Amino acid sequence: MRSLVAPLLLALSTLTACERLENVGKEPAFSPVDSPAQPVSVGVSPARAAIAAAPPVEARFGQERASLWRSGPSSLFGDRRASRGGDILTVLIEIDDEAQIRNSSSRSRAGSDSLAVPQLVGIPQTLDRLLPDGATSSNLADLSSASSSSGEGAVQRNERIALRVAATVVEVLPNGHMVIQGSQEVRVNYELRDLQVAGIVRPEDISRQNTITYDKIAGARIAYGGRGQISDMQQPRYGQQVLDIVLPY
Repeated sequence: MRSLVAPLLLALSTLTACERLENVGKEPAFSPVDSPAQPVSVGVSPARAAIAAAPPVEARFGQERASLWRSGPSSLFGDRRASRGGDILTVLIEIDDEAQIRNSSSRSRAGSDSLAVPQLVGIPQTLDRLLPDGATSSNLADLSSASSSSGEGAVQRNERIALRVAATVVEVLPNGHMVIQGSQEVRVNYELRDLQVAGIVRPEDISRQNTITYDKIAGARIAYGGRGQISDMQQPRYGQQVLDIVLPY
């Protein structure tokens, strides 16, 4: 029986860790944006498809003959903010967050019970003759218990990021909101820095400089990381990650 305990615990731990084993060697995955744009064809990203799409045909703006003024986005006072698929805007990411959480709890409990049967149709007298010396039925059971537990936890986080990245409008929703997606990669020697941003924005939140801050992006997904030799050396080996997940102790 004892020989089956270790394999059983290992099997149970393996079953509960199946979901975690799928992410071995991978970074945490983002949940999809509320209304993501679907690629036009296999292997083409939504941003690339939006840029490659032909712009919609617009009616020509009328202008007087020999006039120095004209209307439209390309005019001197025209609105050049992103408003349709394929347009590009700048996302300003300035995160300076700090959080402190501290919890403590304590619990204690005590109880005692006693049971005695002095008279019960002669059964206690009969039982007294069968019990060892010094034991009587007047105190058949005397139980007591006590338990206590305490716990304390603290979390302290401080994050600061200041970045700028260009994003592309990949979809215009029926209500006028726009789904944006942008990425940026910089390689220095054998290390690649990767920045990704995605989310949903309102046209009225875009400034006259065609920029928008990250706190005005609904369902914002911001990823800042890298890959290469240095990042690879900072990660434990796959075998060590598997053992850390599977081993029950």
